[in-house]
Amino acid sequence: MSLRIETVTGEAALAHVPALAHLRTVVFAEWPYLYRGEAEDEARYLRHYAEDEASAIILAWDSDRIVGAATAQPMAATHGPVRMAFEASGRNPADYCYFGESVLLRAYRGQGAGVAFFAAREAHARSLDLPFATFCAVVRNINDPRRPADHTPLDGFWGKRGYTHHPELSCVFNWRELGDERETPHSLSFWIKAL
Repeated sequence: MSLRIETVTGEAALAHVPALAHLRTVVFAEWPYLYRGEAEDEARYLRHYAEDEASAIILAWDSDRIVGAATAQPMAATHGPVRMAFEASGRNPADYCYFGESVLLRAYRGQGAGVAFFAAREAHARSLDLPFATFCAVVRNINDPRRPADHTPLDGFWGKRGYTHHPELSCVFNWRELGDERETPHSLSFWIKAL
């Protein structure tokens, strides 16, 4: 399979919000997030990126179907818990491009889309003259019985892209897990790269 990677912003990004909302609910339902998303909430979240002219959404296409997406946004414009984690640690959010997520349908993994997502987001960050890129990933207990036996952590992949894990730097987001009716807090730790 050959995927086409496209970076969109503004109005072009808004046109894809419904498809991207569905994609997020499908991919984030998997380990390690186990996220139970609702289409309306996902669309509202994605419009935050699409309506910010300094943000970018990177799309992975298989023919005319979106099969993956990743986001990038100046941290100064992103979600409160992310900014506050950096401010509390003495880091200036204005120096960072925040990579909000990278989602790809399982059938398309291992074919270079993840590398392409990082390259496109880093290019976007550089176009904004931001000296650092960062993202956060959910922290899960390695012994969690829900962890699939074939799960491979992405730490090695991220390290090969030049990102360094900063477990001392974290934030908390609340979400409902599959099978649960209430939101619970989830800790996410950050990875950072100098561009």
